[in-house]
Amino acid sequence: MAKLAIIGGTGITSLPGMQIDRKRAVHTPYGEPSGPVTYGQYCDITMMFLPRHGYGHNIPPHQINYRANLWCLEHLGVDTVLAFASVGSIHPDMQPGDLVIPHQLIDYTWGRSHTFFEQGQGDRAESVAHIDFTEPYCGRLRDSLLKAGDNTDLRIHKQGVYAATQGPRLETAAEIDRFERDGCDLVGMTGMPEASLARELNMCYATCAVVANAAAGRGTGEISMDEVESNMKIGLDNARVLLAALLPLV
Repeated sequence: MAKLAIIGGTGITSLPGMQIDRKRAVHTPYGEPSGPVTYGQYCDITMMFLPRHGYGHNIPPHQINYRANLWCLEHLGVDTVLAFASVGSIHPDMQPGDLVIPHQLIDYTWGRSHTFFEQGQGDRAESVAHIDFTEPYCGRLRDSLLKAGDNTDLRIHKQGVYAATQGPRLETAAEIDRFERDGCDLVGMTGMPEASLARELNMCYATCAVVANAAAGRGTGEISMDEVESNMKIGLDNARVLLAALLPLV
């Protein structure tokens, strides 16, 4: 049976309905993770939870200690990670409140600590690894997410290309045009290096993206934070429905 952890993104600093058993702080060779790991039961399934931005949502995307987060989960025995992420929509069919299960990504971030195989750090420093990243998301978990979605009435897009940007600012309209030319459907700030670090640790990792807004230049006028928050509430309610359908499958 998979040992599952949820990484919560913007708007998911806790998991309503989770019966909390305890929290455990973990110190890693790469510094401190975003917070203690919460152990508990959700829909009668034992799982762990870690908020990517911290329990107070106070860590911006470019300052998240991705290595510490993934290392601590693997250290606790996790082998399967479902990451929730707030995204902007580039593709016109992906509307605010929808869920998307990305199948590919393009990394536009820079300056982030993006590997465990770095000389002089951690227990993998003495070896060199070139992970295969042809398919960046775990097919097994993606299949389970899609099967779970088929058992609901939710609007779920079964694939999408995720553009990972540096943040914390939002993108310009010209940048979004570039991402579209590159083949991207979604834009977010936390998809990398989280996905590749999970692959380095041989963890089964997939993302459920919650569409919070139309990307820059794809909506009408400026992006309103009030509108984003309203859309996120709908999207997160949908994400919890999907999670409840997913857990018996993993």
